[in-house]
Amino acid sequence: MSKRNNLLVAASGTGGHIFPALAVSKELEDEWNIHWLGVHQRFDANFIPNKYNLTTLKIKTPRKNIFLFCQYLGILMSTFQIIGILKEKQINLVFTTGGYISAPTIVASKLLGIPVIIHESNLIPGMVTKYFGFLCNYVLLGFKKTDYYLKNCKTIFTGTPLREQFYKSNPLPEWVPKGEGPLLIVMGGSQGAKAINQILYESLEFLMKKKFRIVHIIGESNQKLPQIKNTKNYVQKKFTNEIAALIQNCHLVISRSGAGTINELIETEKPSILIPYPFSKNNHQEKNAIILAENGGSVLMNQNKLSKEIFEEILERIFKTKLINGKNQYELLDIMKKNMENNNKIKSKTEIKKLINYFLKEF
Repeated sequence: MSKRNNLLVAASGTGGHIFPALAVSKELEDEWNIHWLGVHQRFDANFIPNKYNLTTLKIKTPRKNIFLFCQYLGILMSTFQIIGILKEKQINLVFTTGGYISAPTIVASKLLGIPVIIHESNLIPGMVTKYFGFLCNYVLLGFKKTDYYLKNCKTIFTGTPLREQFYKSNPLPEWVPKGEGPLLIVMGGSQGAKAINQILYESLEFLMKKKFRIVHIIGESNQKLPQIKNTKNYVQKKFTNEIAALIQNCHLVISRSGAGTINELIETEKPSILIPYPFSKNNHQEKNAIILAENGGSVLMNQNKLSKEIFEEILERIFKTKLINGKNQYELLDIMKKNMENNNKIKSKTEIKKLINYFLKEF
């Protein structure tokens, strides 16, 4: 088969949009010529391999103000630019994962009669999936329950694909603090989370006293954070490519609850404390977190009610030891881990690859 099938992947902005698209793209390299459409001055250039021929558009993220309608109109106007890109690269199929780049890409594709597949990773569908999903040939779902919100779309439950590193066993990185104390991975997504960073700093003395080992991923965004030096039990990084190894080998994850994180926790069967971003659209992060909290694998903490005292009390309860069979064990943590093992897993990449390759053309 000649590799003259051209796939446009439209994914931009955050790891939640980019990483699932990267995972799918890697699976399709042998059958498709992959072209990537992103947004100028976002994180795209840091993650997208050169072989995927990244093209970026100057689209600004809408801000809530009196000009919001004009901002959305400006995004849709980029449809005409995308039409030119689709024609130039002779695209046969579009795969997108939501975000502002998706809306004009879907419209441009439909005007040219090019099939479109969108993947929605959140339980509550984003704005693009909600309003433009009916134009897509298929809407792929990260969670089965999302189907309830998309009655006018052709939906298929596929789960959310993860980076390759999550599907194999990885050793703990050498730079991680060594010792006997429980290992916490604290993170807020690719852009960081100021509230999570702040509560950790406030509780750092408590954590060190209790001999916790901490890997703290503060994120790439420019936050005004205290200058805290790495110590024997505390390591701070802006970003790491070894996140799978960290989650697989830690005792507990403390994080936001984007769809990518939820699926990483399900795959690794790892207990967590989830602090949803309170201003996420449709409060989707809280709805994501409830999935794991309801089955007892996670503790959900409301950011608006978050305090140093509550945070430390929850950690003490999770890591309270009990003598079981002659050994001191973390009773509650072990229960949370067993509950995480009960989540259903699906081979997302295999399912999505099968659907996309349905559109392959013989030349």
